This record gives sequence, structure tokens and C-alpha cells, in this order.
Amino acid sequence: MNFKIIAKYIKNLHFDIFKPEDFLSLSKNISNYKFKIDIKSSRYKDNIIEVLTTLSLNPKEPDLKIINASATYSALVELNKDLTDKNILEEIILIKVPNEIYPSLRKIFIFIFENSGFKEIKIDEKKDFKKLYLSKKN
Repeated sequence: MNFKIIAKYIKNLHFDIFKPEDFLSLSKNISNYKFKIDIKSSRYKDNIIEVLTTLSLNPKEPDLKIINASATYSALVELNKDLTDKNILEEIILIKVPNEIYPSLRKIFIFIFENSGFKEIKIDEKKDFKKLYLSKKN
């Protein structure tokens, strides 16, 4: 194996609904919002990188209220010292690590929404990170 996740934790969590009317509007129009996934990485130590996977809620249309809802999950990933292939590194960062941490990130996001009164929240149970990676690469 070329990598090993040595730690994972919630790095950032935002959930702000500023006014009651924002809550009511979001409750009625939740289907007009989409979930977005963003993945970033940075070097932490010699052969350790941090992979940040962020799940956020964004309006599909510009006239909808913006709700500050996002969760960022951090994974510290130890890489084989002899790993030099950039394609394999990309695959680890953009496919393998997100596949492993997505269920936890999804669970956190659903917990926050459900405990904030949004019982009808629907987030894909599985994400095809390989498909997302290939579509962005092409």
C-alpha cells in the first residue's frame, strides 16, 4: 500500500442561520440547494500530507439566501517514502482518502442538519470520487 491514514478529525464546522425567516425559507426550499465537495491537500511533514475534504450547502440559484453550512474533515496521510508517481499521489488525495472519510463527513453533516430541525435532508450516501476526479481531469 502506498499510503496510510494516521489521523482524521473535524477541522472546521460552520452552521449559521442568522434569522428565523432564513430558517423557514431554507426549510421550504431545501431542494433548491446542492451539496458541494471540495478537496485540498498540503504537505505537513516529509512524508505526511493533510487532505481536507469539505462538504458545504450552496444555493442552486443566485436569488436564494446563502446559508453558512460547511464541514471540513482533515485526514493526515502517511505516504510511502519511495512514492514519486504524481498520478498515484493524485489518486490517493482525490479518490482514495475521500472515499474513506466521506461516510464520517456525511454523518456529521446530517447530524447537524437533523438536530437543527431539517428532517428532510438528503445527502448522497456514496460519492463516486473516481468519477468526479476523471470528469475534472478531462
